[in-house]
Amino acid sequence: MFPISSSARILIVDDTPENLAVLGEVLQPDHIVQATTSGVRALEIAGAHPPPDLILLDIMMPQMDGYTVLGQLRQQPHTRDIPVVFLTALTDTQDEEHGLALGAADYITKPIRPALVLARVRTQLEAKRTRDALRDHNSVLEAEIARRMADNEHIQAVSIRALAHLAEIRDTDTGNHLLRTQAYVHLLATSLTAHPRFAATLTPQYIDVLARSAPLHDIGKVGIPDHILLKPGRLNDEEWAIMQTHAMLGATAIEQAEQDVSEALPFLTLAKEIARSHHERWDGTGYPDGLAGEAIPVSARLMALADVFDALVHERTYKPGMPVEKARDLILAGRGSHFDPAVVDCFEERFAAFVDIAERYNDPT
Repeated sequence: MFPISSSARILIVDDTPENLAVLGEVLQPDHIVQATTSGVRALEIAGAHPPPDLILLDIMMPQMDGYTVLGQLRQQPHTRDIPVVFLTALTDTQDEEHGLALGAADYITKPIRPALVLARVRTQLEAKRTRDALRDHNSVLEAEIARRMADNEHIQAVSIRALAHLAEIRDTDTGNHLLRTQAYVHLLATSLTAHPRFAATLTPQYIDVLARSAPLHDIGKVGIPDHILLKPGRLNDEEWAIMQTHAMLGATAIEQAEQDVSEALPFLTLAKEIARSHHERWDGTGYPDGLAGEAIPVSARLMALADVFDALVHERTYKPGMPVEKARDLILAGRGSHFDPAVVDCFEERFAAFVDIAERYNDPT
């Protein structure tokens, strides 16, 4: 049993002063007692700080009866958990059931019997302290879980960036490409949340995981030979065929990582989708699987447009960057052939934001 200290605060509410005096005399040796004859005043006291640990509440009172007081206590977040014991001369069991249904913890019938009052009060205070201790313990556990989740997300983010930089270090053309494409994808995803074809997929959690996974889209380039990856000019047909294998190489590497963990991780699932399918085309002429239309994962459809736009407007070893307006026209021309029409429409609507991202994360000269 939990010891009941003298710091327990008890509010007595009864419109008969004699009852307040009797109860106060019974409880005051062990507890801090507050008393009022008004239901309105009782709500004020209960809402103050510190709140009472227990309320003994008369049912039959003028202006505001005990049922009404209890109902209002239960509607307020800061008073809803205060245990309430009804004081009543009523003997009808229906009245007792009504009070318990409203959230009363117990009943004490009048006339007052001191030993019974002390026993009921002790029981309710012990129960409250048990609940408070459990709540505090749960709060500590929740805080620790939140801290560990934040740590895991931070480690995950750092790991993703480290892996992505493996490809970035080998490909000197990428620069801030990872930051830009990540921002483009996030912009498209958040802008398409109300679209009927995307609403079910683009939940806040999905978008968060998608944005964190996006930098791994070209991780497979670590498997491309230097003479192809770093060639300062256009690739011939044989070289281009090898370059195209980076999509499968990336997906395979991520899949092998998935097999090393005991349970599926959403960010690895999306990263694998993006790495494998971001070069697929809406009309089915892309690679590596020749997927078409809705068969292409949503994540890859968004990355496809983001990746192409960024490649068009920024300089590469084999070409200069083009004006953003010309890049926009090329993206619009790919509507329904290279890109999902709805994604292109979103791009056109948010074009100014795309340009802002391109300029904000522009590569240093």
